[in-house]
Amino acid sequence: MRKDEVLEYTMRTNLVKQKLQEGKATFGTWLSLGEIQTTRVLARSGFEWLTLDIEHAPVDWSQAAMIFAVIADAGCVPLVRVPVGDLYCIKRVLDAGAWGIVVPMVETVEQARTAIAAAKYPPVGCRSVGGGMHVLNFDASAEEYYERADDEILVVLQTESPRGIENAEAIYSLPGCDAIFVGPADLRRTMRSPDGRKPTDEEHEAMIQRVIEIGKKTGTPTGIHAMDPQSALERARQGMQFIAVGSDLRMMNLKAQEFVRAIWPETEGRDIARY
Repeated sequence: MRKDEVLEYTMRTNLVKQKLQEGKATFGTWLSLGEIQTTRVLARSGFEWLTLDIEHAPVDWSQAAMIFAVIADAGCVPLVRVPVGDLYCIKRVLDAGAWGIVVPMVETVEQARTAIAAAKYPPVGCRSVGGGMHVLNFDASAEEYYERADDEILVVLQTESPRGIENAEAIYSLPGCDAIFVGPADLRRTMRSPDGRKPTDEEHEAMIQRVIEIGKKTGTPTGIHAMDPQSALERARQGMQFIAVGSDLRMMNLKAQEFVRAIWPETEGRDIARY
């Protein structure tokens, strides 16, 4: 290359965010193991996105950065569920190369605004400039990334409680809220009455349907964590668009149980994977 030649970069487009904006369903899965080889296989399996769960899994920052990189290099979209929706966590994962965030337990407009602002550069938000992993994962120059990142980073807020549903319309209407994701297990848990009574399946489902209705009213894509492909497709038929199908841990666990029961039919397998 001559000294006067300039490299040209074309930043990759977040096709998951684009599909959501077009009203189409997207399907991915959850990464609970934080294991590189497992991630490399799943990133090439056909899922449109993979979400690394650092809310509940013991994954450190360096490990997360490597996982985002192998997902992006495989042509899949790397997302991450942060432990909490604050500037520290969100800045760290985006600078480490994630293409989007999933923020748990968003119950108020203020919590939602804080998370959205952390994912955006000034003047829209408060994310600071720096790092290099994000540039590599988008195949972009630093200048191009800083110009286009706000348009490509996906911000998904989780609705996981009755309080979150009470404030849903205001939260879902915020600029920069790209999608809503229901955590069905936490939603069921937070629906318990003060005396410990668990919600019925019908009450739980009614809450989920309220999320779908409010999402349609505000024009905000909704999604959920489904336990199997059939449930995922049913949620898509109901209008949901951001749908997780199980997890790496659940796939391994279920297949292991299947093998064990085939060898020892009397064996009762233990389901250790919620998702």
